[in-house]
Amino acid sequence: MMSKVKIGVIGAGSISEAHLGAYVNNSKVELVAICDLNEERAKAKAEKYGAKKVYVDYNELLADPEVEAVSICTWNNTHAEIAIAALQAGKNVLVEKPMTTDIDKALALEAAVKETGKKLQVGFVRRYSANTQVLKQFIDNDDLGEIYYAKATCFRRLGNPGGWFSDIERSGGGPLIDLGVHVIDVLWYLMGCPKVKSISGNTYNKLGNRKNIKNLSFYKAADFDPEKNTVEDMANALIRFENGASLAVDVSFTLHAQKDDITVKLYGTKGGAEIEPSLAVISEKYDTIVNMLPQVDNLSFDFVQAFQAEIDHFVDTCLGEKETLSPVEHGVEMTKILCGIYESAAKGTEIYFD
Repeated sequence: MMSKVKIGVIGAGSISEAHLGAYVNNSKVELVAICDLNEERAKAKAEKYGAKKVYVDYNELLADPEVEAVSICTWNNTHAEIAIAALQAGKNVLVEKPMTTDIDKALALEAAVKETGKKLQVGFVRRYSANTQVLKQFIDNDDLGEIYYAKATCFRRLGNPGGWFSDIERSGGGPLIDLGVHVIDVLWYLMGCPKVKSISGNTYNKLGNRKNIKNLSFYKAADFDPEKNTVEDMANALIRFENGASLAVDVSFTLHAQKDDITVKLYGTKGGAEIEPSLAVISEKYDTIVNMLPQVDNLSFDFVQAFQAEIDHFVDTCLGEKETLSPVEHGVEMTKILCGIYESAAKGTEIYFD
């Protein structure tokens, strides 16, 4: 019989749906347990996805010898604490992005991975999407040459989810740590994960939740409350790397923009590429600029496909069949970048790294 990984999911909020749906679609998985502080929500998810056990205390789930690996889908400020406990309990871990909100916690989690010898995969889901992996083949074969600049924009004109997303104590920040982490990470990954030299960042708290706006719907957290908001509306940054390359990013939860906007681009000495809104590779042949559209099923980021690929990869990592594309060391570096942007914005000066 084929070996199956026995999975527990900690946190039954909205992002858990992506994990649970992908797990039940993987023939190498047995979904054992779901844990949430809200027992009714955990029970509902367990019934929907066929998990046989429900917990309200994650420590009890981690003490369950039947559970071999866990997905952590909780508030950002709890990721490191739960992940360390899971590793020490002998479980392999998939932890949602951001890995944590604090550099010291990130380093403690990295130490726990090394001490326990267990597997940890950070939920940088865009690394696993089809468009990213196709583009990486072009980059690995030097079609772009030396990548010296990357640029990402992820604007929501009206889209502060409220609830824990807008509570800085639980989230660690606003659009930068929620949306920016995705686009910064996928570009950094495709650039070859160069070492950061300096960061200059800005954050703005100007518009709040814009509760006055009518006739437009947007995603709202289960505990949405328009009266509560302690995170930034918008952030931007310029990240410089030791190899001379640079990365510019701007993101927002709310902005006086005509429409939502996402663009993710790279530029090299031999060619360029756009990942979002759809995959394109730009080159030149015979003194002519050539725009190439790779013929794949998912030219743009496909949420369901990407999460399925991420979960499948994690399962194969647990079985010893693959190495993760997003190890704890990369989670540490991304935490440094995010915290560096917030620190630069708070101090009003560029931040330098050793």
